[in-house]
Amino acid sequence: MTRRTRVLVVDDSALVRDILARGLALDPDVEVVGTAADPYAARDRIVQLKPDVLTLDVEMPRMDGVEFLRRLMPQHPIPVVMVSALTERGAQVTLDALEAGAVDFVTKPSADVARGLNAMLAELRSKVKMAAQVDVSRFRQRTPPVAIVKPRGQTALAVSTDKVVAIGASTGGTEAIREVITKLPRTTPGVVVVQHMPAGFTKMFADRLDQLSQMDVKEAVDGDRVMTGRALVAPGGKHMRVVRAGGIYSVEVKPGELVCGHCPSVEVMMQSVSRSAGANAVGVMLTGMGHDGADGMKAMRDAGARTLAQDEKSCVVFGMPKVAYERGGAERLVPLSDIAPAILRLLAGGGA
Repeated sequence: MTRRTRVLVVDDSALVRDILARGLALDPDVEVVGTAADPYAARDRIVQLKPDVLTLDVEMPRMDGVEFLRRLMPQHPIPVVMVSALTERGAQVTLDALEAGAVDFVTKPSADVARGLNAMLAELRSKVKMAAQVDVSRFRQRTPPVAIVKPRGQTALAVSTDKVVAIGASTGGTEAIREVITKLPRTTPGVVVVQHMPAGFTKMFADRLDQLSQMDVKEAVDGDRVMTGRALVAPGGKHMRVVRAGGIYSVEVKPGELVCGHCPSVEVMMQSVSRSAGANAVGVMLTGMGHDGADGMKAMRDAGARTLAQDEKSCVVFGMPKVAYERGGAERLVPLSDIAPAILRLLAGGGA
């Protein structure tokens, strides 16, 4: 018999605690071992109940979820799934929480609450079970990223480049993408990124990356050029495709049906890169749950592109990279810390 995932629910609202506990208990593989109304009570319950996973409200009185995580993770690393609001403030705090060590997040429904609530609870059940498998011990030694000062009046943006770097990620991807993008110089050819996130969150994610990176990072809009020194992040709720006209790459950004369960989809982006850039592309698959982009990366490799994926040890979830490698899309598996240097070697015509 498989051991059930033991969950502690932390939220300042008694109603929300009850809804989350009941929703989680619908899964026979999940056991809600307790609830807590604030981080101080949660701290005591963690010691007492030894849960496998916490669900944690982003905004709480006395101490918000992020501050709690920053204090908790260095002392007592435990997988955490954040419960976030679909607001600008909620997005900001959620990104802070992922940076502080949260494994993933779900968003509270803002419209059609009855149907949205069932979908959110199903997502929470799935993510809680996934989080229980994640090794978060690395957050004992975590140091926060530091914003850089970009040189004023200096630009590396070129109107055209014959190379494109395509990066896909899901669970754990915000921190993995940051690790890669912040190591790339402004002379790097254009980068396109798909990270599974809701609308609103992707703009804040891109803005934060821009503060930390030598490259210019922005949420993509339809018609944006793919240029040297620029990274474009697909907006939540829209697919991003790379198209070429003459020597110029740009992106089409449009709503669409879910592909591989997602919009934006890594599959859609990588298939477009295989068609538009062919052998002039580098494909990178980072941590994530599922198989999104595996066939698209194989199409890229078949078209002559160089490809690599994050290795199991450095992944939060070794799903998307594993499937991409098994289907022949990724040439090899690479530790996260080595991915940016490997991209630069491939762009220069060398080996990964």
